[in-house]
Amino acid sequence: MTALLPARSDDVPSRDVLGEVLSVGARNSSEPVLAFEGVGKSFASTVAVEDITLSVTAGEFVAVVGPSGCGKSTLLRMASGLTAPSTGRLTVADGDMGYVFQDATLLPWRTVERNLELFGELDGVPKDERRRRARHALELTGLTGFERHRPGQLSGGMRMRVSLARALTLHPRLFLLDEPFGALDEITRGELNFELLRVLSATRTTCLLVTHSVDEAALLGDKIIVLSHRPCTVKLTYEVTTPRELRKDSRDTVEFLEHCRAVRAGLAA
Repeated sequence: MTALLPARSDDVPSRDVLGEVLSVGARNSSEPVLAFEGVGKSFASTVAVEDITLSVTAGEFVAVVGPSGCGKSTLLRMASGLTAPSTGRLTVADGDMGYVFQDATLLPWRTVERNLELFGELDGVPKDERRRRARHALELTGLTGFERHRPGQLSGGMRMRVSLARALTLHPRLFLLDEPFGALDEITRGELNFELLRVLSATRTTCLLVTHSVDEAALLGDKIIVLSHRPCTVKLTYEVTTPRELRKDSRDTVEFLEHCRAVRAGLAA
């Protein structure tokens, strides 16, 4: 597993209260790539997450929705290794991990192509292979032709597309998405939702997304996890029955509206 950012030493509890974090190789596609079992997280005297149990299997897209400040991003930070659970057991399958933050976090002095090569450089990947991966990611995300642009020359939506492409260069076993389109206008957000759905369906990448948008969760998620207010627990696990290949044209259907209604009812309960 590749850690994209170092964990802060003051964010890791002492060993006597540390939740168990395991890195294991998944033996078959039915075994979880990521699993939380009774996981809790406390910061000093504040309990942020309490008794979370959920799993993400290979090729599955799991969307997590919940109120602001309930602990959604904390779940991703624990999954990535940026912070440790205080209690419970967290299992992560072996393999690189892609993490897309709320901000694109691009290096402004680098071109798009050189930003896409960054993780390969950090991992010591040979130059020719880095360039091959970058160009493949450009094609997957529709960025061909923007290789020489710098982030300041791109719109917000294009910068997030570059951030997504950069994570793809890791060939990640698991994608973690922390509200990546939350700051974008509705039209751009919708376009990138469809783009993400297309790319991850093509690559069969396993994904865990946190979002405030019920529509986004219903469009992208194979499974939707509804969280409570802090300390967050799982209130509802909802299975989306619409096949991915039909979802682009499903947003005005009765079935899609029913998915959204069920999730909103879970949030309001």
